[in-house]
Amino acid sequence: MIELYKPDVYKKDIYAIDYKKLKSIGIKCILFDLDNTLVPYYRKGPSRKIKDFIENIKDIGFKVILFSNSSKKRLTPFKDILELDCSASSHKPFSKKFKKVLTEYKYSESEVAIIGDQIPMDIFGGNRMGIFTILVTPISKKELIWTKFNRLYEKMIIKKMEKKGIFKKGEYYE
Repeated sequence: MIELYKPDVYKKDIYAIDYKKLKSIGIKCILFDLDNTLVPYYRKGPSRKIKDFIENIKDIGFKVILFSNSSKKRLTPFKDILELDCSASSHKPFSKKFKKVLTEYKYSESEVAIIGDQIPMDIFGGNRMGIFTILVTPISKKELIWTKFNRLYEKMIIKKMEKKGIFKKGEYYE
């Protein structure tokens, strides 16, 4: 059971991920969490750096979808500026919106990856669905109150995984 919380890849940030390698293993679609993965939660829109980054990812040939528990109102400026599809109020780690993306875009589980900063939401949700999971370190220490509660739960999960020798915080891997 604890293995469902272990990411397939663990990197410092979105820029450290080898996207060409993802392409080579058959990934066609990347679900990006928004808050603390792409931008701090208090940013109202994407920076030039993020815009350029997303353009590069699309140029490699990926379908990129914002996949967030945040509201449609929160995602809309990012969706419009970055010209992306989005799944708002995704209720991660529950499977309903994951399944909707797979069905709507006609991808198999092996063709989709999720990139996010929270083990209990992004990684657990993706692993339960059988999609490729990539954990990144949160980009800001400043977080919403309910995210702080998730982080307490996440600490317990990490402690269990470290005890089993399957994951260590700060030890990045591919």
